[in-house]
Amino acid sequence: MTDPLKLECRVADLEFPNPLILASGILGVAPSSMLRLARAGIGGITTKSVGPRIRYGYNNPSIIEIDDGTFLNSVGLANPGIDQMILEISEFKKHSTIPLIVSVFGDGPEGFAEIAKLAEKAGCDAIEINISCPHAEVASIALSPELTHEFTHAVKKAVSIPVFAKLTPNIANIIPIAQAAEQAGADAIVAINTLRGLALDYKTGRPLLSHGIGGVSGKAIKSIGVRVIYEIYPHVNIPLIGVGGIYNWQDVLEYVYAGASAVQIGSALYQGDHIFQEINQGLLQFLESEKVSNIMDLRGKAHQYTEQLEGKPKECQ
Repeated sequence: MTDPLKLECRVADLEFPNPLILASGILGVAPSSMLRLARAGIGGITTKSVGPRIRYGYNNPSIIEIDDGTFLNSVGLANPGIDQMILEISEFKKHSTIPLIVSVFGDGPEGFAEIAKLAEKAGCDAIEINISCPHAEVASIALSPELTHEFTHAVKKAVSIPVFAKLTPNIANIIPIAQAAEQAGADAIVAINTLRGLALDYKTGRPLLSHGIGGVSGKAIKSIGVRVIYEIYPHVNIPLIGVGGIYNWQDVLEYVYAGASAVQIGSALYQGDHIFQEINQGLLQFLESEKVSNIMDLRGKAHQYTEQLEGKPKECQ
């Protein structure tokens, strides 16, 4: 019989029963939906990004499947506002013990901090600061080490619970951004957010999303997410949460090998919430067969091969 303790992991001061966390933006904020996922075997939940007031976002179509398991979305940070979210946080925490992470945004650093304070007061376990949504005003924050530091520091000063900084892949060198978040006090880094993309109607040339440009998620970005975690891992001393294109237990292991302490799953949920139990079972069977006592024993394993990787391509003689 497999031992579920093999999947336990820690991020900052939070204990997760397994490394699978719901990514922000997938479900609404209804406690019934979040509790259903908790019963389905997920280890933690990240809410939709919430701001100071109700926001309706962009008109439909705001999300489309552009390839098998790959999506393009431009929701525009639609959310019910922090006043409603406070009620949902409180209701969820009455019925579940798994960590609840609230994703926040606001009007400037102080706005982020104020939303975070209200979410903490409502009973959430951690804050994820959304400084990287590719189709909203916050997109430019995580392109700048200075802004990343400023926003992260403001939120960290405002709350006593862990703060996670969610970073963008839409940048040439993410390492200075990750280091800026760490220096500002971030307790973990979440990577990656979606990549900027565009889909056009092949008959008319018209953009398929109402907003035009959106964020690409799902299977197509997994190797990018794994690469980003791999690149950040040697340069920071805080946990990493890997996001992007995770559909099965093998995908989870890739992120863990690259350096992730946990992962977030989003697009795959469109297949049904049964995926969490299936992924956990696959991980347990693998760990049992490999005689690994805990999944975190595999974290960063890919880096032992760094010196064996070829540097320059061979030239013709």
